[in-house]
Amino acid sequence: MRYADINELISQNPGAIAKGPIALVFAEDPVEIDTTVRHNLHLGFKSVILFMTPEFELAEDVAETVLRVDCDLTRQGNREEIVNTVIAKASGVWIYVCYNAEYLFFPFCETRTIGELLAFHTEERRDAMLCYAIDLYAGDLDTHPNAVCIDDAYIDRSGYYALGRNDPLTTYPKERQLDFFGGLRWRYEEHVPPERRKIDRIALFRAKPGLELRPDHTFNHEEYNTYACPWHHNLTAAVATFRTAKALKRNPGSAYEIETFRWHNSVPFEWHSRQLLDLGLMESGQWF
Repeated sequence: MRYADINELISQNPGAIAKGPIALVFAEDPVEIDTTVRHNLHLGFKSVILFMTPEFELAEDVAETVLRVDCDLTRQGNREEIVNTVIAKASGVWIYVCYNAEYLFFPFCETRTIGELLAFHTEERRDAMLCYAIDLYAGDLDTHPNAVCIDDAYIDRSGYYALGRNDPLTTYPKERQLDFFGGLRWRYEEHVPPERRKIDRIALFRAKPGLELRPDHTFNHEEYNTYACPWHHNLTAAVATFRTAKALKRNPGSAYEIETFRWHNSVPFEWHSRQLLDLGLMESGQWF
């Protein structure tokens, strides 16, 4: 199904956001849109809603299963407006937000569904899940100049760290909130604006009245921005993403300075949750 905008989808097909979890995918370019949608469907999302320009094409099997909404993602703030519109109409529903060429991984995702993950997380009285954006990049940029290759993807095995997140009003660290850094945004920080260097995002959350997504992937309700509850560690997830690599190779200021993203801490990405758990890039918490 295809819709002219998000309001048309909600009015004509309210059932699409009535039962979750649902995935909202924002296609910034035509790279790996099909594989992103297929990955989300494989994880078990009830609906996958794809926001993209009318010019982008989809594979036949994807077009038959996805809900497509025409939109212009070049307009600043459009993503937040769309997500907040869905939040206002989908109270109680779990929502996942990502871009094309991004792939969600959570502990044991090879044998458990996204619904099982969020059912456990809900039982722990959590309404949001911290996710880390783990940069993927092609091993051979001569063969893949846009830095994207599913079959030749690499990640950094180290170089990740966290700093306290200070409250701008009190200048004291916020409780159970940290800013996380690492990956390509850390190694090439001279080409990345300071406000875009963090790799943490609240990509999975449960909608409720008054909740609003902010441009920095956080929410106006501070408990949603915490990495764990006060009494023990909670589940976290990882979003394996080519987005930073694409941007660095597309940006004229960095494209010609980078001959390869590989360094001594690069390892092939295995497309398996066990690798991310072993590297400490997500947390299983009390879920076994």
